[in-house]
Amino acid sequence: MDKRVYGVLGISSIMANWNADFSGYPKTTSDGSTFGSDKAFKYPMKKMWDNEGEKVLYIKSMKISEDKKKGEVQLVPRSLKERYEYLFEGEDLKKCKDSKLVMSNLFKCIDVKNFGATFAEEGNNFSITGAIQFGQGFNKYADTTPEEQQILSPFRDPTKKDGDKEAKNSTLGSKIVSNEAHYFYPFVINPNAYNEYKDMGLTDGYTEDDYIKFKQTSIKAATSHSTNAKMGCENEFGLFVETDSDLYLPDLSQYIEFEKAEETHDKNIITITCSELINDLKDKIKCVEIYINPYTTTLKSEIKGAKIYNIFTQKEV
Repeated sequence: MDKRVYGVLGISSIMANWNADFSGYPKTTSDGSTFGSDKAFKYPMKKMWDNEGEKVLYIKSMKISEDKKKGEVQLVPRSLKERYEYLFEGEDLKKCKDSKLVMSNLFKCIDVKNFGATFAEEGNNFSITGAIQFGQGFNKYADTTPEEQQILSPFRDPTKKDGDKEAKNSTLGSKIVSNEAHYFYPFVINPNAYNEYKDMGLTDGYTEDDYIKFKQTSIKAATSHSTNAKMGCENEFGLFVETDSDLYLPDLSQYIEFEKAEETHDKNIITITCSELINDLKDKIKCVEIYINPYTTTLKSEIKGAKIYNIFTQKEV
């Protein structure tokens, strides 16, 4: 692929928790700004690829573990070594002396091909810088607040005591969500990151097909990932700026503004403020594509020649 790609991907979170910290609350910086990590965005993409039958290395998978001496049968997560062996059905990784084979296999995993990998196993220790690099996704909606809901369990907790007697009441839990948040993630795709591996015959490099798969998954993975905490999280925006391979652009998410609709039936407004920058570089820009949710959002952009699509139907609007 003889180009670079710069862009921004937007996630809407309504009464949901897009990315929680260890306390269960949406992640925030020290000044209170709500954000989502790049891992939060990559995870639903990897789940979607996994569901489609692609090889995904860095994802949790389970196995049955039997301890015949203790007579125990447990369900446990696979280790990295076990996950690799499960995907490639080969011999014991410790016995494999062909590092070229291992590295070639890593590049066959779609998550590694896109995001890179740190593969630290005895005899095969690799670090691959991914062709795609994500930044942190900051929330651009000013009035985001966390909401905590109390949940009543149908079961009592037998370990809890009420005086000298067992507690008779059901246990309480909680679910923490944001009332509303709108996250915008910057990303850049640099296919030249794999040139060295391509020269060694370990991969065919980052190709146009790889890019198309990434683009199609990135604009719908959050919408498809409907867990309890993520129900209410949807893809709402995508900006893809394809440029010459020697053009370097800044983080484009800083040029995205979000404005909440003033009236109930009005649409939210997403404004792209870097139109002048992109227009001035038109001789080095091959294509600009913008994906929006036209049912909830109005786009304000002055980028000349940009193609605008419905993020759900993929049809031009």
